[in-house]
Amino acid sequence: MNAVKPAYLRPLELKRGRVDLGFGAGGQAMAQLITELFARAFANDFLARGDDGAVLPAPAAGERLVMATDAHVVSPLFFPGGDIGSLAVHGTINDLAVMGARPLYLAASFILEEGFALAELVRIVDSMAAASRAAGVPVVTGDTKVVERGKGDGVFITTTGIGALLAGRDPGGARARPGDAILVSGTLGDHGMAIMAQREALAFESELRSDSAALHGLVEALYAAVEPAAIHVLRDPTRGGLASTLNEIAGQSGVGMVLDEAAIPLSPAVQAACELLGLDALNVANEGKLVLVCAPQAAEVLLAAMHAHPLGRQAARIGEVCADPQHFVQLRTRLGGRRMVDWLAGEALPRIC
Repeated sequence: MNAVKPAYLRPLELKRGRVDLGFGAGGQAMAQLITELFARAFANDFLARGDDGAVLPAPAAGERLVMATDAHVVSPLFFPGGDIGSLAVHGTINDLAVMGARPLYLAASFILEEGFALAELVRIVDSMAAASRAAGVPVVTGDTKVVERGKGDGVFITTTGIGALLAGRDPGGARARPGDAILVSGTLGDHGMAIMAQREALAFESELRSDSAALHGLVEALYAAVEPAAIHVLRDPTRGGLASTLNEIAGQSGVGMVLDEAAIPLSPAVQAACELLGLDALNVANEGKLVLVCAPQAAEVLLAAMHAHPLGRQAARIGEVCADPQHFVQLRTRLGGRRMVDWLAGEALPRIC
């Protein structure tokens, strides 16, 4: 009797194929997509079990769990300095990092549009996997859905992260105090303007590149430099930029803030792009910068720690917290006057993260 040959599955055509509805139907096509793309790219022991979730070891004694989630709908999907895949990893890691947490694990959910090129999906997933490995934060579980053609925009990615918070760390938006120093880790507006330049095919003398990066290493360097209590607030100024971030903190803490325009770091390319488009760089999103509000006596030590880290070499002290019952954020201009720095009104740069 002849032996029965095992069922043969033709490998996915990842170079020229496209997403079809079968990839989200729960059948063999979906299993192939998971096995041949996602499991290959994100390979780790937790994911290899193939279960509906991941059983994870508990954090060390004395640590608390921190959880964050973020959805990513950027357009275009690929841009100088990154893409939606690396951005999805960095965005959630940074949400954990500015809580003072040590990022441990990520979960990823993909919503794919029928007809999306598999070659582009491979490029996104490989970029995401590389960012995850570089950060040391594995993707341990996930999900995939497919929507009909015309009911999505290629791919949307949601990432959820879990981190561990060491005892003594408690940064929060309500902890800014009058007299505190305000620091930023580098030039502002790079991500938002890189997206806009790519989207509108704008060319500048200096290339605009996204600052997308994982900030947890920089945050650890800050905590190593001072007592944890000296770090009052950490934030990543993403949508709404520095202006919205500081207004949010001012409201949470019941304080005001005064910034020094001449001290705020901006690249020449971002300045030129903002002038051309009539945008305020303080409203433009960042994906690899952090805002730090700290005790004034710790400011110089923390600034030096930033300068010693690759992601903080252009860090600057840009202002101070003040007592103000109106919770205003103000800017001392180069001409010596003051102007209000308000929340972003409307959507100056849609679909940037």
